[in-house]
Amino acid sequence: MTDQDITRLLQQWRDGDDAALEQLTPLVYEQLRTLAARIFRSESAGHTLQPTALVNEALQNMLGANIDWQDRTHFFALSARMMRRILVNHANSKGAAKRGGGAMRVTLHDAMVTSDENNDADILELDRSLDELAEFDARKAEVLELHYFAGLTYAELADVMHLSESSVHQDLRTAKAWLRNRLS
Repeated sequence: MTDQDITRLLQQWRDGDDAALEQLTPLVYEQLRTLAARIFRSESAGHTLQPTALVNEALQNMLGANIDWQDRTHFFALSARMMRRILVNHANSKGAAKRGGGAMRVTLHDAMVTSDENNDADILELDRSLDELAEFDARKAEVLELHYFAGLTYAELADVMHLSESSVHQDLRTAKAWLRNRLS
């Protein structure tokens, strides 16, 4: 199925067609599972939250909400925010249980921050950093969040953010440099 098919199914489901949801769920589930697996790629096997659980919780929350889905890109942009919120909530609850000793670690691999080094950052620090970036440049924070958590391409980011691809490229380059500096 194509991106247009996913958009069509989202719109049909929004308009009350439950059969569209049955067709849609396996399509978006696999894409979300791939994104979650990318986030967890560098994690140890002992985490209590796994990619499948992250996707299940995100889908359950999103499909239970009354959202006016615009298209596939809108769906995945909201998925990114939902997964970020779930990861932060999980890290907060785990950290509270162990008084900071068990905060989940997420590797910001070279596709995220750098091309030649791996930077490990605590998910809570990443969340705080994204919030801090948003305070003085909300657009760059949003582009970075959507690129990392939703896996949106430059073209998809340009569409969602109503920017040119060159602006997306510049925003991502600047935001990644800022984040790398902030987390080092």
